[in-house]
Amino acid sequence: MREIIYRKLEEMGFPNGGDGGMEEHLALWRSWYQGNVKHFHSYRVYNGQKRVLCHRAGLGMAKKICEDWANLLMNERVHIRVEGEREQRFTDRILQESCFFLQANRMQEYKAALGTAAYVPRVTDRRIRIDGIDAEGILPLSWENGAVTDCAFACSRRDGARDLVYLQVHHRVDGIYQVENLLFRAEEERLEPLPLGGAPGFEGIPETVSTGRAERSFVLDRMNIVNNLETASPMGLSVFANALDQLRGVDVAYDSYVNEFILGKKRIMVKPEATKDFDGAPLFDADELAFYILPEDSGNGSIIREIDMTLRTAEHHEGIQDMLNLLGLKCGLGEQHYRFERGSVLTATQVISENSALYRNVRRQELVLEAALKELMALLLRMGNDYFSLGLKEDAAVSVDFDDSIIEDKSRDFERDCRMLELGVLGKEEFRKRWTA
Repeated sequence: MREIIYRKLEEMGFPNGGDGGMEEHLALWRSWYQGNVKHFHSYRVYNGQKRVLCHRAGLGMAKKICEDWANLLMNERVHIRVEGEREQRFTDRILQESCFFLQANRMQEYKAALGTAAYVPRVTDRRIRIDGIDAEGILPLSWENGAVTDCAFACSRRDGARDLVYLQVHHRVDGIYQVENLLFRAEEERLEPLPLGGAPGFEGIPETVSTGRAERSFVLDRMNIVNNLETASPMGLSVFANALDQLRGVDVAYDSYVNEFILGKKRIMVKPEATKDFDGAPLFDADELAFYILPEDSGNGSIIREIDMTLRTAEHHEGIQDMLNLLGLKCGLGEQHYRFERGSVLTATQVISENSALYRNVRRQELVLEAALKELMALLLRMGNDYFSLGLKEDAAVSVDFDDSIIEDKSRDFERDCRMLELGVLGKEEFRKRWTA
């Protein structure tokens, strides 16, 4: 669909920068994120007579990794502070009405999976709403030194029997940004234009909006990882883009672990003469899977013979743990982030040392996320003045307080300060200031 949209935009005269060959990568990352990779999770094995279709069991670690990165970067303890009481109230109201922090956590997960996310504010019903868009809906048109200047954003929806594609194109005209709103009906390999009033929900949207500004009215947020797959692309890189072999290794090891129980369960081999009594009545339930009836010419041997395979659970447990360690290391979470215990994957809960790889990687990702959030707050302040003439301070300082509980042991610090308060080393006012903020 991205290629079709790019062709349509080019036909309409918009610059076609393309995404630098990211289409196939995005599709592959999406399949790993969904946990169903073509020709890997479904495959065929020759059993000596025919090729049998098999399904490979998986742990879904690609999604788990993205969830963990989202929770590390954007959780309920993150606070955005804007200089000025009016400015803080204004931005807080927009964030609350847009359910921004819930949305931002979801977009951080998509960003980890697909490399890029976008936040696009829009004015509707005299209010500002923030739309979150994942990488598959982001279509860069032009960029400079990796910074996207013109961009289209796509979303699909179903309207009865029609598949609709809504495009919002942000481009510069004489240095000023304009936003074009376009609606299409998707038909096989082409897009047919529709008037904005041609579908419910788009009636009040203007075709063209001039922002009157030289600053872009969208914010892109990428994983702070160099894109080594498509170096010319402005799109970000999935957090597991260079760990696909490790994802395969985890699922291969886990699938073997599951098959160990399937193939190694107890069987009782029974000769035909032992299946009926003297009157010809069956002795065994025909639907019972534990019994296997041998052919008539099975030769000499016991009439009833038990086969009890020894399960290699310890070896599989060690193998899965080794694969998880490699995967966590390649995805920036550290070698000991995941533990395979009691048949499930657990996440390490210990406090992260400031010298650990995960601490450094979290701080590295926060650099890009902090810049994106500051850009978004500045954009909201500009929109407040442009659309509602609120007289807000557009250059108000913005700071982002990230969750540091993963780095500091808060309960241990509180107990330490309580002891210092009892000893008189720490004053009451200082103690209150530290723990009531």
